[in-house]
Amino acid sequence: MSLERSVMAFAGFMVLLSLLLTAFVHHNFVWLTAFVGANLFQSAFTGFCPAAMLMKKMGIKSEAELAKK
Repeated sequence: MSLERSVMAFAGFMVLLSLLLTAFVHHNFVWLTAFVGANLFQSAFTGFCPAAMLMKKMGIKSEAELAKK
């Protein structure tokens, strides 16, 4: 799986997890959903994504790197 797809999968998982936590644990977990959404929005414009940086350090390759092989 490429870095780009991993970031999308992670963001989707975090949104679903935060919605479950909001529904079953405490209503303030909705702020986690807002944080993930805001992070996705700003990364679309700036290219800065902390999750992508961590995944890159873990060795996940981008689509461009995978295409070179």
